[in-house]
Amino acid sequence: MLIGHQKQWEFLKKTFDSGKLPHSLLFQGQEQIGKKTLALEFAKYLNCEKKDGKPCHECRSCQDIQNNRYPDLILIEPRDKEIQISQIRDLSWQLSLKPYFSNLKIAIIDNAHLMNQEAQNCFLKTLEEPKGNSLLILITEYPELLFSTILSRVQKIKFFPVRPEEIEIYLKKQGCSLEKIKEISRFSFGRPGRVNDFLEDPPKLENYKEKIKEILKISNSNLGFRLQYAKNLAEDPVAVKNTLEVWLRFFRGALLNSIASNPASVKGFNNYSTQKIKKIIENLQKISYWISNTNTNTRLALEILMLDF
Repeated sequence: MLIGHQKQWEFLKKTFDSGKLPHSLLFQGQEQIGKKTLALEFAKYLNCEKKDGKPCHECRSCQDIQNNRYPDLILIEPRDKEIQISQIRDLSWQLSLKPYFSNLKIAIIDNAHLMNQEAQNCFLKTLEEPKGNSLLILITEYPELLFSTILSRVQKIKFFPVRPEEIEIYLKKQGCSLEKIKEISRFSFGRPGRVNDFLEDPPKLENYKEKIKEILKISNSNLGFRLQYAKNLAEDPVAVKNTLEVWLRFFRGALLNSIASNPASVKGFNNYSTQKIKKIIENLQKISYWISNTNTNTRLALEILMLDF
């Protein structure tokens, strides 16, 4: 189910209905913000058998698209942290075939920034010489990692955090209590994907709250404790990603509070200036990227971060 992003949704519908849908689109925005969900919803809209102006989610086409079984939908995702040229070559071949049921073939490339250089070069040829009647949707957090020649050939659609009110409306429909609605809305940071994570796996919400407590503990501990924490955390790659993500969202919120209060007055961080919080955010962003997309030494990267606290 789509949460928020109504402007993007209406733009896509109007563009298609007017016959001006471009050959390629780029959905850009934070992780778990709803880019892939909207891409799949749009694919349903284009192929729904009821044809009443919105996906019914019940017909065979809608069900097959949701379960990645629709023959005219091609979903490409990274293998071993990258999208390889063989995947793009296979995509090009599939696009050259006639659609089975639809009027066009739809290709969704998730985490498109993880196409390696060979894959991007190969994909560029597909953009320059479209095969058949097709729609290409690229999804990415880091559009700057794509070739400028690719960026110049796609229609860019930006995604922003969903307003808390929209998340709360969705949670009410799910039958959540008022307390749970407030907690999930607060800790999802405007990302529908995180909202559904919390609903499907409640311990994740408790884990988020624990991570916030850890930040306060680390900030009031000596360097030796912080370095030991970095060493322990580095041993669990999944925990590293989740922890850095929580910290980044927390400090972004702290920055907004700091600016609003002028001078900084963030609970537990009264000695942190606005400039210091900005520096922590910048380093969190860099280190998160290094760990997720390169072969950097995770422990060393975390130790560098600990020096900021």
